[in-house]
Amino acid sequence: MRAIVPYGAVDPKTRLNSVLDTDERAAFALVMLRSVLTTLRDAGHEPTVLSTAPLAEDVRAPSATVAVDDRPLTTAVNEQLAAADTPRLIMMADLPLATPAAVTGLTADTADIAIAPGLGGGTNALVVREPAFRVDYHGASYLDHRAAAADCGGTVSVVDSRQLATDIDEPSDLAEVLLHGDGPARAWLEDAGIELAVGDGRVGVRRP
Repeated sequence: MRAIVPYGAVDPKTRLNSVLDTDERAAFALVMLRSVLTTLRDAGHEPTVLSTAPLAEDVRAPSATVAVDDRPLTTAVNEQLAAADTPRLIMMADLPLATPAAVTGLTADTADIAIAPGLGGGTNALVVREPAFRVDYHGASYLDHRAAAADCGGTVSVVDSRQLATDIDEPSDLAEVLLHGDGPARAWLEDAGIELAVGDGRVGVRRP
């Protein structure tokens, strides 16, 4: 299955700026992107990176098609959907806990629209089999996508997966990588000196 991986290449992950500086955020975003691309290829899919800016050859590994589109996420993804045959898999680039098995669990679902929601009401991955379906990534996109599927007469399935639900936007999200990850994103954070901060409440991260 062809997979679309949206990627914000310009000043990525600004909400991590209390922990990582500008260059580190860019480097970590690329580590997560490469991890997602590897996961997709290991699951048997062919990824296209939908990037807001060109990517140098040395940051594309593993090899993937790159389509540059600096328009808003919803517009860019919908143009990809309109120009391509279904089914299509859309998977965000900041899912470092994703595994081939989790991706296979999503793509094996036979609903017209299979949704892997994020923990905060967003949509981290979608399988689209209904040609009329279009995305809307504003606000609580999980709810919007369920409504959009119903509007176009498509069946909907929600795939509950911790590996696909964990996207990285806030510093607290990095704790999930250190707690549950075993891949390149965790290794990068450890090399950067990011460690767990364990107190009386929710586990966070710190940089001594």
